[in-house]
Amino acid sequence: MSCNPTSSPDFDQSEKSPQGTTITMGENTLNTIGVLPEKGSKAPSFELTGNDLNQVTLDDFKGKNVVLNIFPSIDTKTCAQSVRTFNERAANLENTVVLCISKDLPFAQSRFCGAEGIDNVITLSDFRSDFGKTYGVELVDGPVKGLLSRAVLVVDPDGKIIYTEQVPVLSDEPDYDQAIEALNS
Repeated sequence: MSCNPTSSPDFDQSEKSPQGTTITMGENTLNTIGVLPEKGSKAPSFELTGNDLNQVTLDDFKGKNVVLNIFPSIDTKTCAQSVRTFNERAANLENTVVLCISKDLPFAQSRFCGAEGIDNVITLSDFRSDFGKTYGVELVDGPVKGLLSRAVLVVDPDGKIIYTEQVPVLSDEPDYDQAIEALNS
């Protein structure tokens, strides 16, 4: 198995800095390259790499609700849990797709999903695109520089962003309930 089978208020508690958004990882203060796109704006287009190494775009999901579950690496406890939780919660969502996005190679994402039996989400890799810069989530300093911060965005079928959450502490899980609630509003 693989992860890629062929109006709610913002919940952004992180601090904005001139460099982007400031988040923490243990004792480290980290900054993103920018800030998340604004709620109510059109979701920026992107091109990411699927598990089959083909390019996947936001337009591929036109007409559906899209949850962007963004995280540093599938090989960490919190990131893996976010994929598991969204996989479980996505099984009951109509007209909705959950995209789990990291800098991990598609091979690692596929291995994880196969081992975990995850098949209700699609994993996508930002290893050769500008997604992290476009969405303001690429970390620009600290020990995990170059990886993505933890964030969730929900995009409605018309391509409008209806929910954003930049998780202020890298080791914390996102607020799954708020993201799902945004889909039901």
